[in-house]
Amino acid sequence: MPFSFQKADASYEGIDVDLMASFSTSLGSKPEWIKTTWANLLPDLSAGKCDIVVGGVSVTTERQKRAFFSAPYMVNGKVPIARCADVAKYQTIADIDKVSVRVIFNPGGSNERFARANFRQAKLTLHGENITIFDELLVNRADVFVTESAEALTQQKLRPGLCAVNADKPLQYGEMGWMLPRDDVAFKAYVDQWLHLSQAGGEFQRVMDRWLK
Repeated sequence: MPFSFQKADASYEGIDVDLMASFSTSLGSKPEWIKTTWANLLPDLSAGKCDIVVGGVSVTTERQKRAFFSAPYMVNGKVPIARCADVAKYQTIADIDKVSVRVIFNPGGSNERFARANFRQAKLTLHGENITIFDELLVNRADVFVTESAEALTQQKLRPGLCAVNADKPLQYGEMGWMLPRDDVAFKAYVDQWLHLSQAGGEFQRVMDRWLK
């Protein structure tokens, strides 16, 4: 999950982990984490393997055909992340889309779709592990990874040597939301109300600031 990270003890931490802890408390329950992949988000939700999908899920019309989304909780477009020394090289899509540039991406989600749609000359590398993809940049096996701005900012904080490129000016507009079972109107209404109250009361922003500032 882009906004959640697995620790050495196999537990998770991150924006959505903190938010789901509070959300679950409001329901009188405890979160149970089900690991999935971008390619399996919709099948796992449709099969009832989970009740809600969190972790930096982009709101798309294709996903909306098969699932509900909560009200968007973040505007969060695509931005490059690269080694800090190289930031000036990768200001635009045209700067990145060159035969000399190695673009890495993770499979099955909006990052892969963006890379394949926009980079026709750059060398594309599919990397199957979300957690270690940033290390490929640090050890110079890849040059650029285009992902959500919040994730780029989080990884910039966690991994010295990596810098988000123009995080305030995304290459593509995007929104984040929690993905919910299709046609469960009552559950969606509850989720939306909880998000609204969390944002209005300041809890939501405190969680964001903890990880992004």
